[in-house]
Amino acid sequence: MATLFPRPQLAAAMAKRLLHPDPLDEDWRSGLFLSGLRRTGKTTFLRNDLIPELERQGAVVIDVDLWSDTSANPGALVKQAVRRTLADLQSPASSLLARLQRVDVNFNVCKFEFDLGTLGETGGTTLAEAFTAVVDQARANLVLIVDEVQQAIAREEGHQLLHALKAARDAVNCRPNPPGYFLFIGAGSHSAQVAELTAKRNQAFAGAASLPYPLLGNDYVEHLLQRLKSAGHTRLPSLDTAVNAFNTLGNRPEEFRRALQQMRNTPNLDPDLCLPVIATTFRSAAAETDIRKVEQLGSLAVAIVNRVVCAADGVHQPLFSQEAATAYTQDVGREVRIQEIQPVVNALMADNVLMRRGHGLYDLVDPFLGQIWRERQTTIF
Repeated sequence: MATLFPRPQLAAAMAKRLLHPDPLDEDWRSGLFLSGLRRTGKTTFLRNDLIPELERQGAVVIDVDLWSDTSANPGALVKQAVRRTLADLQSPASSLLARLQRVDVNFNVCKFEFDLGTLGETGGTTLAEAFTAVVDQARANLVLIVDEVQQAIAREEGHQLLHALKAARDAVNCRPNPPGYFLFIGAGSHSAQVAELTAKRNQAFAGAASLPYPLLGNDYVEHLLQRLKSAGHTRLPSLDTAVNAFNTLGNRPEEFRRALQQMRNTPNLDPDLCLPVIATTFRSAAAETDIRKVEQLGSLAVAIVNRVVCAADGVHQPLFSQEAATAYTQDVGREVRIQEIQPVVNALMADNVLMRRGHGLYDLVDPFLGQIWRERQTTIF
């Protein structure tokens, strides 16, 4: 595993906005959803930066990854994590209790009157009751972080889980002057589906805060180059060249290191000349995978994505209007009816190609796909 790149300032800023929000950030108490493409460092940041910082600021944190067992009921995974954490809070020897007591010497062992084995089960203790008991006894904020949260909506049990978590949020937070709050963070790599969790009115967390995951930047690139230099590497690109290559690769650390490894295997070329070529090649290969997904869905899918990509000046064009259907008819070479459009758009969202920006308005999940799409059109025409 690569050496971690700590992001303490970002973690501290996010923890402050969550636990001690000013009036403009109080909507984070309704739920916070972070979305970003895979391999951009979301899970690493959550586990190694944000969770320790939340605990340093006195919060009880429960962390669960829905990709840890994709065959399992999402509700079961969350309940297991909740039971494990609540059991730790009742054990004087638990490492969690020790961490919290280092922050607050008055943080005592909790004693819950309900049976943890019945938590979340029919006729047993509800999540709302359990979380209320934690907040009231600990007199602290309780934060639940669900990684790859979009897995929840793949099954009916997941929808039930999200509604139960919303009920818990309301039960804890809507009381006058509670001793702490229940805060829910959902993170996911399927940006389109994560966006739907807050955009659709029928979703439990409709209206909650939704943000793109803050990508790694120039400081990460500079840090990696310095490590390489300290390790004895002499053929290194300039910082500007490396930053541009990192941005070209969608700020993905694994892809960037792979590009640097490829550069190392070309010892006779100037790093500032070959690294941009390597990065562009890698980026194109990744975008081609998405392009093949679109093409496999058929000519109407291609026409829809083309409409999204070619929107003038970033203005999102409606995809379901009569004017749109007329444009698709010209592109496809047959009559396209309005009712045909929605299933194809749904398929593009399921493949993480499109994401909804507003009513009838959509955008690409990965902006680099748009760049490659335009470049291909220029080459063809």
